[in-house]
Amino acid sequence: MLKIGLTGGIGAGKSEVSRLLAARGAVIVDSDVIAREVVAPGTPGLAAVAAEFGPDVLAADGSLDRPALGAVVFADPDRLKALNAIVHPLVRARSAELESAAAPDAVVVHDVPLLAENGLGPLYDLVVVVDAADEVRIERLVRLRGMTEDEARARMAAQASRADRLAIADLVIDNSGPLTELAPRVDEAWERLTARR
Repeated sequence: MLKIGLTGGIGAGKSEVSRLLAARGAVIVDSDVIAREVVAPGTPGLAAVAAEFGPDVLAADGSLDRPALGAVVFADPDRLKALNAIVHPLVRARSAELESAAAPDAVVVHDVPLLAENGLGPLYDLVVVVDAADEVRIERLVRLRGMTEDEARARMAAQASRADRLAIADLVIDNSGPLTELAPRVDEAWERLTARR
């Protein structure tokens, strides 16, 4: 089994690279998906988040109000740390379960947005960073996710810098250009990864 850590700053295109790797046969362990699962209604994770942040982070149906929580944690680093202290252990435990279920010869790609921030590089055989210039990422976040430029910059500021991510990369996939240029770059990365199995 080859364990890959895949990361990239918000707006870099990490999710698209993850999708393309899955299409080529990788087993994807997506931390964002798991992070949503562990705070779904009725879970101990959601109960812990509500206890820490109060009822204002819950929607009328009892689910997590992500925009409300985001407004709190992305404006205050200490509140973000508190949220991470609840969610990250739950995500790590579920990720380990999914990895252990993969075939022995699998390429398991852990899609981890905060890999650099949390010093998780040593957990993987290789770290792959999806990279795009900051201005490209801001433009995407404004155009594709409806953020204001200030909101995009705040989200980016809450993450590791581009330089910090690149410093831990064993392999970089450049996604500064149009989507049509990404698939050939992922093909090249996949060849390199599968050669390491």
